[in-house]
Amino acid sequence: MKQSEKEKVVEALHEKFSTAKAVVLTDFRGLNMSAMDELRGQLREGSVEYRVVKNTLMTRASDGTDMALLKEHFFGPCAVALSYEDPVAPARILMKFSEDNSTLEIKAGVVDGQVIDLAGIERLSKLPSHEVLLTQLLSLMNAPVTGLVTVLNGVLRNFMGILGAIKQQKEGASDG
Repeated sequence: MKQSEKEKVVEALHEKFSTAKAVVLTDFRGLNMSAMDELRGQLREGSVEYRVVKNTLMTRASDGTDMALLKEHFFGPCAVALSYEDPVAPARILMKFSEDNSTLEIKAGVVDGQVIDLAGIERLSKLPSHEVLLTQLLSLMNAPVTGLVTVLNGVLRNFMGILGAIKQQKEGASDG
């Protein structure tokens, strides 16, 4: 690769590292091409970019980004999973994939400027998706309003019952 091409790659990677919400670094040794294709497909479905990057280029590209916190892990064959939308997606997909393919090694990651180790990535992978969290939040916000409507409806129902009883009592008194 020519020097000008390397500079373009470093510049593009630097931009990606700067804008990513979550980055997970992996060692893909032992994965055959069909397993790599399967992994890339699963990551693509989750809107996660997966790139194999030379360590020297990754080191240069990481300068001035949160990714620089992972420099100690830039050894051996490295691939990086980048998520620009959902910080949980790469952890969830990579952990699930590594259960079936033990040769995939998850090294470490960075989420919102914080380095997370394998245990942290595992905990992150078990979080509900963004949509599920939004649904849970909306149901929590909706619960007090629903409770208020139920209480007010009960008061109105009781009031109507009392009015009905008074009406029956007066009708019974006028008949007798």
